[in-house]
Amino acid sequence: MQQKSKLFLQALKYSIPHLGKCMQKEHLNHCNFADRYYHRIKLKKYHLTKCLQNKPSISELARNIPSRNFSCKNFLSSKQENEKPLSENMDAFEKVRAKLETQPQEEYEIINAEIKHGGFVYYQEGCCLVRSKDEEADNDNYEVLFNLEELKLEQPFIDCIRVAPDEKYVAAKIRTEDSEASTCIVVKLSDQPVMEASFPNVSSFEWVKDEEDEDVLFYTFQRNLRCHDVYRATFGDNKRNERFYTEKDPSFFVFLYLTKDSRFLTMNIMSKTTSEVWLIDGLSPWDPPVLIQKRIHGVLYYVEHRDDELYILTNVGEPTEFKLPPWACGFIIDTNSDPKNCPFQLCSPIRPPKYYTYKFAEGKLFEETGHEDPITKTSRVLRMEAKSKDGKLVPMTVFHKTDSEDLQKKPLLVQVYGAYGMDLKMNFRPERRVLVDDGWILAYCHVRGGGELGLQWHADGRLTKKLNGLADLEACIKTLHDQGFSQPSLTALTAFSAGGVLVGALCNSSPELLRAVTLEAPFLDVLNTMMDTTLPLTLEELEEWGNPSSDENHKNYIKRYCPCQNIKPQHYPSIHITAYENDERVPLKGIINYTEKLKEAIAEHAKDSGEGYQVPNIILDIQPGGNHVIEDSHKKITAQIKFLYEELGLDSTSVFDNLKKYLKF
Repeated sequence: MQQKSKLFLQALKYSIPHLGKCMQKEHLNHCNFADRYYHRIKLKKYHLTKCLQNKPSISELARNIPSRNFSCKNFLSSKQENEKPLSENMDAFEKVRAKLETQPQEEYEIINAEIKHGGFVYYQEGCCLVRSKDEEADNDNYEVLFNLEELKLEQPFIDCIRVAPDEKYVAAKIRTEDSEASTCIVVKLSDQPVMEASFPNVSSFEWVKDEEDEDVLFYTFQRNLRCHDVYRATFGDNKRNERFYTEKDPSFFVFLYLTKDSRFLTMNIMSKTTSEVWLIDGLSPWDPPVLIQKRIHGVLYYVEHRDDELYILTNVGEPTEFKLPPWACGFIIDTNSDPKNCPFQLCSPIRPPKYYTYKFAEGKLFEETGHEDPITKTSRVLRMEAKSKDGKLVPMTVFHKTDSEDLQKKPLLVQVYGAYGMDLKMNFRPERRVLVDDGWILAYCHVRGGGELGLQWHADGRLTKKLNGLADLEACIKTLHDQGFSQPSLTALTAFSAGGVLVGALCNSSPELLRAVTLEAPFLDVLNTMMDTTLPLTLEELEEWGNPSSDENHKNYIKRYCPCQNIKPQHYPSIHITAYENDERVPLKGIINYTEKLKEAIAEHAKDSGEGYQVPNIILDIQPGGNHVIEDSHKKITAQIKFLYEELGLDSTSVFDNLKKYLKF
């Protein structure tokens, strides 16, 4: 029988990469988050029940290492990197810089999934899944395991690889740039590798090995953007494939995560505010999963394992009862204590308060004001705060060249997101580097609704507090101008997906702060979208935006900020919108509706503005394909930069020359 114990848990920031309109370029992988937060966490042992004594542990498997444009083969583990002196890291950054400057656009666009297992490295080379011996990984000496062209997909690439414990099989998830649908292939490793199976619409997947040394693949099936079904499959002579779990609540989704020591498979059932975790024994994968804690509205938690002990991270500050297996020990997690006591790298997205960074290259994060850019050594990152209408201090990350003079006359590009508890992405992008080199100021506004200051920061910017994010954004831009960073006539604002809500709302309420706006796959028609329950993500996202169909207060509140509902005849900034024809996350219909209403309002305002009035440009660029996790392309990048330079009246000659270092025209 299961023994019950109470685990008193310290309140923590916890967030995950939600699979909603917020979906960014990084793919779902908890390990993406571990590196930055390891040194901020301490664990205190809290005795619960008898520890597992005699079961052997599975050797640790390397995790998937996603990368946009660099090979990770030469990078150390995050913990090792953190312990290296800065001078050693700088050498690595110089190598990265050199590679960036010679990297053609086709290579830049590929997302390289790479994993080390045993003595091999598994990765994509050209249009093939390959492996090479670890010591020969940089010598182009590799073995072809599978040719992706056999799937007859348009420009397929691998975005995730998992190797079975004994290297009898390798599984890879493959998709195309214009679709989120992924196919998982299973290849039998032998003298003549052969594809054993192919599964469509797979989201997350992991390998375990049962008591009879048989490899078992667990995977989740995604239908209409909803991930509700979990399967397990075996191959070879004892081939089987069965569904063993289906989530019935449409507001929840399921993803699989193998603990870092590969001892347990966790089945994570999540909504935007609530979680439930089931534990699958990696040594007995056919046994029924064990429930750690049934879902309680507003309670998020996450489970890790090390040395036969469980670690539970959660957002609750009061006692909560967890049902643990009879062999388990539990821990309290304290973020305010000595980080040296943390026994291992937790694979958990914990963001310490007031910790803002700008990521320039693999492994390098700015942590303090005034750090030099390790690539150009001529740029600076500053942390600032703006006071919102209610007195709340809103953090900003500002980046500009150190030798810039008279910053008030420099162009400013402001970026914002502010939804789903997600941190604003500040990862390296070549066009941003080129803009800074050309004298631009970049400003990242960490407004409420995001996740930078914890769960409360998110809660204060969702549902009937969404207007807080708008007030924060307005305060940030005004503060930048007041502090001498650019001016309205040289200010541009950019956002992606759900970030379009705040940008569109600001264009309606305070258009005088901006000269130009670029939006990509923007969410602009909040009211109509959230009232259409036939759309795949509406039910899942009620906790973020509200339920206007059944709650009149939610409906009226959404009407107050919805970009599409508040368009009026006035002067607007020029706006460039990139949309995607078959985008299932942000329906094209809403973007077209917004654009048409905006043009009508601008035309009406122009009638009463007299001769000489300069009508703002409204450009809707509809791209083919249906992938919301959009990959950069030179066509899109150049179109957006050309638009910004023309609208702000800037000379674009040098910027396009510099872009040629990164993009192949």
